[in-house]
Amino acid sequence: MRRVLLVDDEPNVLSALQRALRRFLPESAVAIETCQDPEQALLRCDEAEFDVVMSDYRMPGLSGGDFLQVFKAVQPDAVRLVLSASNDVVEVMDAINRAEVYRYVAKPWEAKELEKVFAQAFARRDELLAARSAAGEGEQAGLSPQEREARRLEAEEPGITRVRRDSDGSVILD
Repeated sequence: MRRVLLVDDEPNVLSALQRALRRFLPESAVAIETCQDPEQALLRCDEAEFDVVMSDYRMPGLSGGDFLQVFKAVQPDAVRLVLSASNDVVEVMDAINRAEVYRYVAKPWEAKELEKVFAQAFARRDELLAARSAAGEGEQAGLSPQEREARRLEAEEPGITRVRRDSDGSVILD
């Protein structure tokens, strides 16, 4: 199942965006999460992997550009989209370039354009994952089955293969 994260400080925009996406993204195929606070969204991206993240550009506190730049560091293969009604093209373009945003969506959005952007974003996500998989297969050619499984588990659940020990050698459980 694909996962989408929508971040905007305005609850009405999040609701409208989610309704618009549900017209062409079935619940059985795509889970859509919303968040009004970009800092909370960053905490969520530590817990779940997302295929696509769309953020408003102008938000109090952490701007959409800054949020997407941090998100990129945590989940580099997630496709990043920015949503904005801002007329400051230079400022938005700077954010797009820093966070390597895939597409810009203007407010108010057009339903057909939104559908096209998300189809392209999912295709881009698939390309990124295929490229990473192909690169990983070459790296793992000389590994034992146990080492390959450990790497797979670590990629799925970061930190799962690491054991913290006390000074006496006992395992520390968090």
